[in-house]
Amino acid sequence: MKSGISPEGIKYAVRQSYGKVAYTALSVRSGTVVEDGKYPEGLAHFVEHTIFKGTTRKSASKISSYLDSLGGELNAYTSKEDITFHATVLKDDILKAADLLFELATDATFPSAEVEKEKGVVIDEIDTYRDSPSEDIYDVFEEKLFAGHPLSKRILGTEESVRSITSEQLVAFRKEFFVPANTAFVIVAPYKEEYLERLVLRLTRKYYSTAHPEGCDPVAEALPKVKDVHIFKYYKPFFEKVNKDNNLVNCIIGSYAPSLYEERKRIAATLLFNILGGPAMNSRLNSSLRERYGWVYNVECNYTQYADTGIVSIILGCEEEHLSKCIKAVHREIAKLQRKPLSEKALKAAKKQLLGQLAVAEDSGEAQALSMAKSLTCYGRVPSDNVAALKVGAVTAEEVQSVANEVFSNMSTLIYL
Repeated sequence: MKSGISPEGIKYAVRQSYGKVAYTALSVRSGTVVEDGKYPEGLAHFVEHTIFKGTTRKSASKISSYLDSLGGELNAYTSKEDITFHATVLKDDILKAADLLFELATDATFPSAEVEKEKGVVIDEIDTYRDSPSEDIYDVFEEKLFAGHPLSKRILGTEESVRSITSEQLVAFRKEFFVPANTAFVIVAPYKEEYLERLVLRLTRKYYSTAHPEGCDPVAEALPKVKDVHIFKYYKPFFEKVNKDNNLVNCIIGSYAPSLYEERKRIAATLLFNILGGPAMNSRLNSSLRERYGWVYNVECNYTQYADTGIVSIILGCEEEHLSKCIKAVHREIAKLQRKPLSEKALKAAKKQLLGQLAVAEDSGEAQALSMAKSLTCYGRVPSDNVAALKVGAVTAEEVQSVANEVFSNMSTLIYL
């Protein structure tokens, strides 16, 4: 892998792969949190939807068919802290795909007629989430947990906020945030990395001016600004039940968790939450609540990391008659992890399982490209597989226990009945 920062201030990484397919991703450090007060809620997500609706050189129809005609795919997603566009194409078409991503990021025009049409699509998406208790409960949980902070805002926005969005606001958002210092670009393709690096630098030179204000250092500007880390000051624990007249109960139990920039705690927390409720059948909550007792139709422990803080959420679905038993069982499993450090054997097995899951998850070129873009956006670098393994390997049982006691000391609960 080769990585660096272009003269224009764009972070990039390239990796040689094998086969006939190539992958590219462009990630912009923006997302829902930067809307706060200045832009309507949900505008960042709306940018993702409408950035494909035209540039000064290509119409919406031409963009939609551009990669399709090559047998490729063009996709995007929005999180609370970034917007990412990515493409999958045959290796011979990687330059066309990469060029298109840069064109969209620098020249999207957001035509008013297309914006008005897309509002209906996004509002339908909002309604779909609202009608799905398992989706809606998570949004409401974050609203309550992060009340008073931009992280509390919904990625999709509300019907009212989406209807208020204008083409002019979308253009202004792109111009303000889609700048080199916020941008990370990645290619994973079956070509030598020296060639891919030259391709990237040629594109950044084509789409961005190298002229900078006097005293400006584009390389320094491109590095992420890491904030002072502290316990999330907006956190106010709560316990709430909401009557939704559902056939099944949805429940979230969670709290703040280590942020992106609390490295030792973050890695220990990842290991802890994977042990407790990761995707494997042998996770403690799955083994207990589902396999042993059959109380739940699903249970999982999710961990999302943000710049200011993180969130851990234990999510379960069950019949109402099993709810109190499920909540007690969750707290019982947590207490075990708080009271006693993992044995050397259990810790070793947990580390091996986590590293295996990470390797499998990033086995595809697309997953690699997206993971690399995320790392560049958050940290300004892409760690090697060896470095990641060493960091996981360095976690101690005492660190896992300490995180369990800190994170689960004051939890919140939201229940949809």
